[in-house]
Amino acid sequence: MSRPLRQITPVRSAILLTALLAAGFLAGCGKSDSSPAPAAPAYDGPTHAQPRLRTMKLYLGPETFDAELALTPQEIETGMMFRTNIQETDAMLFNLRVPQRADFWMKNCPESISAAFITSDGVIQEIHHLEKFDTNSVLAGRDDIVFVLETKDGWFARHNIGTGTVIQSEKGPLADVFLHRN
Repeated sequence: MSRPLRQITPVRSAILLTALLAAGFLAGCGKSDSSPAPAAPAYDGPTHAQPRLRTMKLYLGPETFDAELALTPQEIETGMMFRTNIQETDAMLFNLRVPQRADFWMKNCPESISAAFITSDGVIQEIHHLEKFDTNSVLAGRDDIVFVLETKDGWFARHNIGTGTVIQSEKGPLADVFLHRN
């Protein structure tokens, strides 16, 4: 004698469906591959000196020179890295675009330099020595720095340029040239 088939009621159907879903879920919880995914290579910054950037004539009191302009994020990040034989006339002006507590380091910089931290009105607020290859940041003492001017180490002292000096460009005040453009 055969046994009568059980009738599948909505309750039994829901229980069966729940059991099947649970079995499928548990089967899928294991690792499908025991090897870890390869890690993306760590970005360690620029690997070579950037070509000479476009320049602009700057006036610092009685002193004048053509400064390279670091304007893009990549130009700012690379700065004077990997450059050797920095001359008395070499300089780079960094436009940070917004007031901030600027910090600079000397990773991949084989020569020490001097850096002036400048507010939007073009006034030098701080001058710092940046030691070659030092990966510790030199942090501004203020949070309103918009420009940084890097020069050969000791340039500001040798040329009697100190805090309070106003920097102008051949095209006018730094703020007018770099910050008020659309």
